[in-house]
Amino acid sequence: MNFPVHVYLAAFLSAGVTSFLALPFWRRVCERVGLVDEPGGRKQHGAPVPLAGGLAVLTGLILPLGAGALVLLAGGLQGTARDLLVYGLGKRALPLTVIALGALATTALGIFDDRHELRPLPKFLGQLLVALAVAAAGVRVTLFVPHPLFSYAVTVLWLLTVINAFNFTDNMNGLCAGLGAIAAACFAALAALAGHYLVASMAFLICGALLGFLPWNFPVARAFLGDAGSHLVGYLLGVLAILPHFYSPEEPTRWGALAVLTPLLVLAVPLGDLAWVVLLRWRGGKPFYVGDTNHLSHRLVRAGLSPVRAVLCLWLLAALLGGATLLQRLP
Repeated sequence: MNFPVHVYLAAFLSAGVTSFLALPFWRRVCERVGLVDEPGGRKQHGAPVPLAGGLAVLTGLILPLGAGALVLLAGGLQGTARDLLVYGLGKRALPLTVIALGALATTALGIFDDRHELRPLPKFLGQLLVALAVAAAGVRVTLFVPHPLFSYAVTVLWLLTVINAFNFTDNMNGLCAGLGAIAAACFAALAALAGHYLVASMAFLICGALLGFLPWNFPVARAFLGDAGSHLVGYLLGVLAILPHFYSPEEPTRWGALAVLTPLLVLAVPLGDLAWVVLLRWRGGKPFYVGDTNHLSHRLVRAGLSPVRAVLCLWLLAALLGGATLLQRLP
């Protein structure tokens, strides 16, 4: 059964519009409570900037989901779409609930970090608890090894890596949100082509929410994602990379078993940046969690590009690598 495309479009547009319209409200709230990024140090902005992006993106996810649930309960959606959604939501109720709670917990952890500058260990423990909860709910990586301990370990390691990779990319206007939107779009297309309609709907929702925030952050930032937003983006993309079955003997693709490497290509830019800066910091005898200006974006700027062009180059690279994964689904 083919899933109606208009549901994907509704998820994408409703999330984008909600996120865009919610930002001014959260911006005022952040200014009122002092949740702002102060200038100084390596930072380029000359005045405090509200850390409202994460809250706007989360609103862009929650309100459309709530509205969609009401439409479904009220019988406003009929036919194939309703039948598939009711079946899928009933079958995946526990994992989806834990994923949603994990998004709330990740955002809350990031807000606390934005406000109080948590030390690395408490922040890591918070991320670890969320990752363990997701794995316990059955959202796990297997990589052809059906041992539960292996599955738990790889899943937790993956989620921690992706969360921190996107946190690391939040170093220039638009970079983190743009990379997240591109990755979500790739996962959405892959899931839709494979018939994974719940994953595709979730991915379109995430892509829309990030694109709705982006005009407030790029090229001129009137709000930042903050740790709340970058952690949320990393968490959501880490989960999206686990949910689909990229390889199945029953539904072979052009890439065969190598299709399991799809998430590495889709997320190659943030993962590559993370590996690069961690290696440089390790070789320099510095803790990996201490910030610097050795990220790929910073090096592009030092090579002569403007910050805007550096971000656009990394967006383009991410789009090319992620777009290449769609070739496996071509007939």
